[in-house]
Amino acid sequence: MRNEEKFMAKPLVAIVGRPNVGKSTFFNRITGTKLAIVEDTPGVTRDRIYADAEWLGKEFTLVDTGGVDMDTEDVLLRQMRMQAELAIEASQLILFFVDGKTGITSEDYEVAKMLRKSGKPVIVVVNKTDNKNDEQNIYDFYELGLGEVIGISSSQGLGLGDLLDLVISGLGEYETDGEEDDTLKIALVGKPNVGKSSLTNKILGYDRVIVSDIPGTTRDAIDSVFERGGQKYTIIDTAGMRKKGRIDDKSIERYSVIRALGAVRRADVAVVMIDATEGITEQDVKVAGYVDSEGKPCVIAVNKWDAVEKDTYTIEEYNKKISADLAFMPYAQRIYISAQTGLRIDRLFAMLHTAYENNIRRIPTGVLNDCLQDAVTAAEPPSTKGRRLKIYYMTQVSVKPPTFVLFVNETALMHFSYQRYLENYLRKTFDFTGTPIKIIVRQKSDEKGE
Repeated sequence: MRNEEKFMAKPLVAIVGRPNVGKSTFFNRITGTKLAIVEDTPGVTRDRIYADAEWLGKEFTLVDTGGVDMDTEDVLLRQMRMQAELAIEASQLILFFVDGKTGITSEDYEVAKMLRKSGKPVIVVVNKTDNKNDEQNIYDFYELGLGEVIGISSSQGLGLGDLLDLVISGLGEYETDGEEDDTLKIALVGKPNVGKSSLTNKILGYDRVIVSDIPGTTRDAIDSVFERGGQKYTIIDTAGMRKKGRIDDKSIERYSVIRALGAVRRADVAVVMIDATEGITEQDVKVAGYVDSEGKPCVIAVNKWDAVEKDTYTIEEYNKKISADLAFMPYAQRIYISAQTGLRIDRLFAMLHTAYENNIRRIPTGVLNDCLQDAVTAAEPPSTKGRRLKIYYMTQVSVKPPTFVLFVNETALMHFSYQRYLENYLRKTFDFTGTPIKIIVRQKSDEKGE
């Protein structure tokens, strides 16, 4: 069994099809219900390219793609096709959307041919099946030779439950929690050509991963198992793959987030890599935001530091830029490294261990509430329209990341600024360097009726 299969992440389900068949309507409808949880995480959900979903107790990730036009010279449409191909490569199941009102088209046949070559299981989704007249067109799509065909209406919400049943059935049996062992799993994430493969090779001491100047020469996440100082590690390189003839196609960077999905979920800790010669970019922020939204501990590694011309203020300017652009993850330590020379690699491992240990840290309830009392004494809870927030107690309910439930008299009185103050107080009192923490506010009735 390959390592990629051993530590199973949520499977990816790709939505593909030619333009204007209702893919986005379906995606938005799913993400707009309780089936999917989509948070406004800084840097991640701006493009809305993926969303987690759950059906009948099974979780999976839905990946949206642009319309696939197989015969076009239009640059934008070629990029959209490229994005769909990347999503197909990464997915375990494909939802092939077609238009039930238009009927089968020559473009549908071309897309079907591409899907058959992928070897992935496919469900043909005949969208816009709004009434009985449209249902007659469903059977025509069996001519595509792709197996299961189902009619739905994304706009009216018809047939979605039956479709999701087929999705779960098509994915088969899988576990998303992974196997527990003593191996520390490290995901290297970042945009193409940031040096992830070079760092892997430097750590391992040999060319486990092919490195070239073409951004993204690794097709899949590659797991490498090794020992260092008596500790077992699995390092997951998530570089993207781009064929040589397509190196001018910039759309691949948008999908580096997709490649990071499974790797981050399987990992215990992540290294968010940034190219020092380019500085922090919008794509770097997106990838970092995804790591944060998954609650993973991480270290920000600014690579190629040896290639930067430096003066007295260089590192200070970099730190200011990172602090501003990654303000949503102030807990993350940063380090300036060189994957080529091995600069500060030992220090990077020390930071990763610190981040992971703090991610699994538990605080005894008594000690936690002593800290809470000190925080409340130092800064009184706010009041709104004559109603003052009363804080009763706090308890830690889980780790990975450390998660706390705070019981109050009325949740509406908890202002986000005071909640942030409490989080900062916890961080000041206990060592949560390198890891996000979560505070969940719950309402508890006041027994005295005050």
